[in-house]
Amino acid sequence: MLNQNPEQIARDQIDKQLSECGWIIQNKQRINLHAGLGVAIREYQTDVGPADYVLFVGGKPVGIIEAKREEEGQKFSVHEGQIEEYAKAKLKLINNEPLPFLYLSTGAITRFADTRDPKPRFREVFTFHRPEGLQNWLRKEKSLRRRMAEDMPALITDGLRDCQIDAITKLEESFKKNKPKALIQMATGSGKTFTAITFIYRLLKNVKANKVLFLVDTKNLGEQAEGEFRSYIPQDDNRLFPELHGVVRLNSSFVPQDCQVYISTIQRLYSILKGTELDESAEQENPNELKSFAKEAMPVVYNEKIPIEFFDFIVIDECHRSIYNLWKQVLDYFDAFQVGLTATPDNRTFGYFNQNVVSDYGYEKAVIDGVLVPYNVYTIETQITQQGAALKMGEMVDKRERLTRKKFWEAVDEDVEYSGKQLDRDIVNPSTIRSIIREVKNTLPAIFPDRISGDGSFEVPKMLVFAKTDSHAEDIIEIIREEFDESNDFCKKITYQSSEDPKTILNSFRNLYYPRIAVTVDMIATGTDVRPLEVLLFMRDVKSRSYYEQMKGRGTRTCSIEELRAKGTPSAKFSKDHFVIIDAIGVEQSQKTDSRPLEKAPGVSLKEVLQRIAVGDRSEEILTTLANRLLRLDKQINTHEKETFSSLAEGKNIAHVVKQLLNAYDPDTVEGVRTSVQSDKKGFPPAEIESAIKAEQQQIVEQAVAVFHNPDLRDFITDVRKKYDQIIDTLNQDTIIKSGWVKDIEAEAQQTVQGFKVWIETHKDEITSLQLFYGQPYQRRELTYKMIKELSQKLVLDKPNLAPMQVWKAYQKLEDAGSPLSEMIALVSLVRRIIGIDEILTLYDKTVDKNFQDWVWKRHSGAGHKFSEEQMEWLRMIKEHVTSSFHIEKDDFDYNPFNSQGGLARMWQLFGDETEEIINELNEVLAA
Repeated sequence: MLNQNPEQIARDQIDKQLSECGWIIQNKQRINLHAGLGVAIREYQTDVGPADYVLFVGGKPVGIIEAKREEEGQKFSVHEGQIEEYAKAKLKLINNEPLPFLYLSTGAITRFADTRDPKPRFREVFTFHRPEGLQNWLRKEKSLRRRMAEDMPALITDGLRDCQIDAITKLEESFKKNKPKALIQMATGSGKTFTAITFIYRLLKNVKANKVLFLVDTKNLGEQAEGEFRSYIPQDDNRLFPELHGVVRLNSSFVPQDCQVYISTIQRLYSILKGTELDESAEQENPNELKSFAKEAMPVVYNEKIPIEFFDFIVIDECHRSIYNLWKQVLDYFDAFQVGLTATPDNRTFGYFNQNVVSDYGYEKAVIDGVLVPYNVYTIETQITQQGAALKMGEMVDKRERLTRKKFWEAVDEDVEYSGKQLDRDIVNPSTIRSIIREVKNTLPAIFPDRISGDGSFEVPKMLVFAKTDSHAEDIIEIIREEFDESNDFCKKITYQSSEDPKTILNSFRNLYYPRIAVTVDMIATGTDVRPLEVLLFMRDVKSRSYYEQMKGRGTRTCSIEELRAKGTPSAKFSKDHFVIIDAIGVEQSQKTDSRPLEKAPGVSLKEVLQRIAVGDRSEEILTTLANRLLRLDKQINTHEKETFSSLAEGKNIAHVVKQLLNAYDPDTVEGVRTSVQSDKKGFPPAEIESAIKAEQQQIVEQAVAVFHNPDLRDFITDVRKKYDQIIDTLNQDTIIKSGWVKDIEAEAQQTVQGFKVWIETHKDEITSLQLFYGQPYQRRELTYKMIKELSQKLVLDKPNLAPMQVWKAYQKLEDAGSPLSEMIALVSLVRRIIGIDEILTLYDKTVDKNFQDWVWKRHSGAGHKFSEEQMEWLRMIKEHVTSSFHIEKDDFDYNPFNSQGGLARMWQLFGDETEEIINELNEVLAA
C-alpha cells in the first residue's frame, strides 16, 4: 500500500468519488451492467486500446473517464485529443455511437465536456455527475447549452425598462457563447431582482432549465426575494410565477426535489453541503461583514442529496460581498452557470466573473434616466471629532460596562487623550452626540423649507441614522427623543438586536407616520427598500467603498408625491427629487478600499510581514496574517521541507509556531493573563496591576515571534513559498495599450527614453529640483513636492509626449519595471535612473521602503532602545508622507493623518528631544 504508484493513487481517488456519486465500479472480467443504474467499467477495450473507465447508464455506454496522475493536472489540454479518440472509438462487442460525456481526472482535479454542445469545451467540476443526472440530460433531445443557443425566443420588452432589456439581452447572448459566469451591474433601485426573475422565467420556460438557485447572504434578502417571486406575473402569461413553477425558500436542512426555484442564504447551503444544522440567527447578518476572523475554513464535501448537477443556474444577489472567503466553496461545488447581481462591484467582483460584465448600469446612468434620485451632502464637524480631547488623572467620571451598560462613578487613574476615532467605542462623549443631533434638528427646516406649516411647525422627513454599535445606537436614540422633544415612537432602533420585532418596526418606518427617525447598525445598510427615506445621517465611518455605496443606496429610490404622502410624510409638496446625506463623521472624505479583506493585512507581502516582525512590529494583524500564511504553507511543502523548517525554528513545527502566534492575542489567553495577575497582585495599585498585565502579555507575544529572529528561517519561508505559489491576479483588469511589431515597439521606446534623457540634461541648471538631484545626496533631503510638481509641469508644457507615465511605459518595454503609485513618484524614479543614482529603474516608493527598513534595523541593532509599536506607527506615517511628498515639514503635522493622531504635540510626547533629529534624519535617509 505504501509503494503505490501515482497512477494507482489517482485511480483509487477516482474510484472513491465515483462510488460517492452513485456509480458501481466493476472490472472488465466481471461485468454486470444491470447491477445498478450507473456502472463504471475499468479498462474496457475499444478499437484504439483500453479506456480507463467506460460509463454505462441503464446498460448503455454514455461516457469515458481518462485517469491521469496528479502531476498531469497542469497539462490536461494535451490529453484532450486522447479522450476524444476513445469517445469516438467502437467499444468491444458493442455497436455504439460516439459517447457524449467526457471526463479527464486526476482524482484531485476533474474536467468535463459534453460533446452535444454547439462548441464543446472542458470545464472543471467538483466531482463526477450522478448516473441519474446524465440520464436526465440524455432524455432531452439537445444539451442545455445547445438549447440556449437555438431555442431562446426574442425578449418581450413590454413593461421593462431599457436597462432591464439591455441586461437580459446581453446575458442571454453570454449564455449562447457558453460563458460560465456573467455579472449584471445595476444601480440600487433599478430593478435587479425583477430583471433576475424575468430571465429565470425565460430559462425555465424556453430552454427547460431544471432548477435555479437564487442565492442571498441574509435571511432578510431571502424573504424579500421570495416575496418578489410570488408576486411576479410574466409578460406572456396572466398567472403568478408560483402557479407556473415551484418556488421554495430553504429554512432547514431539508431540500425538496420537486421545485424549480430555490432561494437560500449561502450560509445555509454551506451547512447543508457539510451535513450540519444551522440556526436561523446565523442568517441574520452578511457573514463577510462580520469582524470575526476564521482561522481555517471547513471544506465542503460531496452531498448525494444535492449533487453537483442539482442546479443549472445560480443567481447570486449582492454578489460583491458573498462570493469570497469560505463561502466561495458553495459556488465551486455546483456545475452551473453563475450570474452575479450587484450595484457596487469591486475589482474582486470583476475578476471573479471573468470580466464578463453584461450590464453596466451605474448610479449616474440611473439618475440620468430618472430611475433614481441624486443626493446632496451636508457636513457637520465638531471640535472633538476633529481634534479629540483629554481627561486629567484624578478627575471623577462616569464609566459604563459595554454589554450591560451598567454605570459606576470612578476617578481616572491616568491622563487619557483620545481622538475622534475612539468616540463611542472606547470613549463615549454625550456632548458630541448631542451637539450633532441638535445641529441636525436646527438645520433640517432650512434643508426642507417646504415642510414648514403655516403655524411654524416642522414635519421631520424620514431619516435613517447609521450608528457604530448597538450601544452607540442606544445613546443616539435617547438624545434624539430628548432634543426633538418627542415620544418613543418618534425614533426607533432597527437592528438584529432590537427587543421589538425589527421587521415590524421596518414596515412601520417604510409605510406609516411613525417612526420618523430610524437608527441602525447593520440591518438596513443594504438590500432594503424604504422609498420615503429622504435623509441619511452618518455617525459611523465606512472603509469599504462598495459597502458605503450600498448604504447610500437606501436613499436613492424615487417616490411620487402621492406615495410620499401616503407613506408617512403628508406635508410633502413635491415628489422626492433628491435625498440628503448629513455627514457628521467625515465618511465622504475618508479613504475607502474596494473590498473587505480576507486577511487582516492582505496587501502586505509575506516577505514584508517577516521583516516587520524582525524590526519589532508586534501588532495583532501582522501576527495573525503570518499565522494564516504559514497554515497554507504547511499544506503545500513536503516532509523534507517541514524538517528544514523545524530545524531552523528551534525544533518547532509549523503547527506549533502558528498556535503560538494565534494564541498571543487570543481573547481567552488575554483574559487568563488578566485573571492570573489580578489574583497574584490583589490589593496592589491599579496602575501597577495594569503594568504587570501588559508585561505578561508582551512576554507571550515575544515568545511567539522569537523563532523569527533567525534570518535563515525568514529566508527559507519566503524562498519555499515561491516554489509552491502561483499567483492568480483577479484584481487588476488589463487592457491593450500597444499593438505592433516587436522591433518597432522597442525602437519607439528607445527613442522616447533618449528624448527624456536629453531634456533632463538640457534643463539641469535651470530647474531647482534637477540642481538638487545633480548635487550631493545630502542636498536631496530638501527636495519637495512643489519642486517636483514644477518640474512635471515644465516637462509637460515643453514636451507633452515625454510626460512621466509615457516615459515609464517606454522603460517597461526595455527593462523590468513595476507600476508607480503616482505620476510624481514616477518622475522622481525616472530622474534618479537617468542621472545614475539608481542603476536600474526602481520605484521610488520601494526605495523609500527599503531605506526605512534599513534605518529601523540600524536603530534597533544599535545601543539605543527599540521603538515602541506606537512610535513605529508614527514613523511609518512619516515614511508614507515622504513617499508621496518627498519631504516632511513640521507644518505637515497639522494635517491628516498626523492631526487625527494628536499632531506634532503627540510626536513630541512619543520621541521627546529626539523629535527634530528623527524628522531631519528621515528626510535625509529615506530619499538617499
